[in-house]
Amino acid sequence: MPGEPETWLCTGLRARHHGRVEIATETERKYDVPETFELPDLVGVGGIAGVDGAETHDLDATYFDTEDLRLMRNRRTLRRRSGGNDAGWHLKTPGDGSGRTEHRLQGSGTEVPGELTALVRSIVRRSPLGPVARLRTHRVETPLRDAGGRTLALVAQDRVTAESDGAETVWQEVEVELVDGDAAVLDEVERRLFDAGARPAEGPSKVARALAARLAATKSKKIKETTNPVILYAREQRDAILGHDPAARRGEPRAVHQMRVATRRLRSTLKTYKKAFDEQELRDELRWLAGVLGAVRDPQVLEEKLLGLVEEAGPEFAHTAQRVRDHLEHRIGTGRAELAEALESDRYLDLLDRIDELVDRGSLKTPDPVRRAGKVLAKADAKLDAALASGVEEEIHESRKGFKQARYAVELIAPSSDKPAKRLVKALTDLQDGLGDYQDSNIARGVLRELGPDSFHFGVLYGRQEQVGREALAGVPALARAARRRKVRRVF
Repeated sequence: MPGEPETWLCTGLRARHHGRVEIATETERKYDVPETFELPDLVGVGGIAGVDGAETHDLDATYFDTEDLRLMRNRRTLRRRSGGNDAGWHLKTPGDGSGRTEHRLQGSGTEVPGELTALVRSIVRRSPLGPVARLRTHRVETPLRDAGGRTLALVAQDRVTAESDGAETVWQEVEVELVDGDAAVLDEVERRLFDAGARPAEGPSKVARALAARLAATKSKKIKETTNPVILYAREQRDAILGHDPAARRGEPRAVHQMRVATRRLRSTLKTYKKAFDEQELRDELRWLAGVLGAVRDPQVLEEKLLGLVEEAGPEFAHTAQRVRDHLEHRIGTGRAELAEALESDRYLDLLDRIDELVDRGSLKTPDPVRRAGKVLAKADAKLDAALASGVEEEIHESRKGFKQARYAVELIAPSSDKPAKRLVKALTDLQDGLGDYQDSNIARGVLRELGPDSFHFGVLYGRQEQVGREALAGVPALARAARRRKVRRVF
């Protein structure tokens, strides 16, 4: 977030803070090793010039989860650890594919800090968090350095003693964590470790190994298998809402945007297949969630566009830029506060429960998705033709909503239709964006009129936004023709 301090961790990972919570990306690989395993000579591997300065740590970690291990089943781990260089509370969540996101918070109490509970609220809902396992680790940590003394990675040789449900297990493993090196270093080290007898770890984490039996026994209702593309698409949106929830709570623009898009996609799908779902109340609640997210996202987008316009206008518009910034930052701040409150509300948790009930069903009788998408698209075409003929702003906006619904309906069938559907999705996205630029210009003019009705500088910007709107609308017919080409609509 803008204005948040950044720091460099001792491991060399870039981190940032949100309040008291430190957030970093962790990239590591884990290996099971035999009792007699010895770390091989790694000098000369992947640019490694030295392996001196090993440190020994005794770590003691208590892991927290719900009774049915909801965090573990959703690839999240929460612990309180003592010993080592980063004692305190750690929450690990799925990252962007190249690593995991770790949230760190100092403290040694027995209650999970509220800041971390909030980050898993969408997963645990109303279930309490309590201790589920204790892991004590004797660690020998060796830095792998290049010729300039830079730490490329850390190798941790761990002897683990795990206690859970009265049982104790002991094993050895090796972790290699990337610091200032790249993935090639991990690949080279991995090959040398394999030659020495290491093998990929059995589970994604130590605690997953400790709780393997309990995980297998405490799975909640099994999600019914399905090949129905409507259910599969709806599940993707549910998972996206849950996945972006933590960062959206911090007001991060990308997360807020993606969570809102997933909410809209799910609501649009319920509308497209309303006879099959019959979920008007759920659609209304999804509209509420999208609106709360939009109260953050819309002024973020508007601020970016308007400030870009002001910069183009020249330095004499500096005062105008500050007024725009102050106004929209206030709206963003208010929206973030309302979003944070909404995501902690019973209303939001009830909505998530309803979504789970909806998408975890296995069977659903729906119309043919291809035919349904075709009908939705034909309706959007008709709306646009009527809107362009009338020139009424509200009708043009409604036609954009129609194409958004059509685009999502085509996205749903894309996995089975491959290139033809993807080509149509792109064309519909371009058309939707063109209509969106027109709508954005209308909203921007409203803000400018509100801020400076009698100001020359605001009048200049208002006129430029009028021009932006005219140009955007003038380009819509060509985008519509491109989206209606026979080659583009070959999917039907």
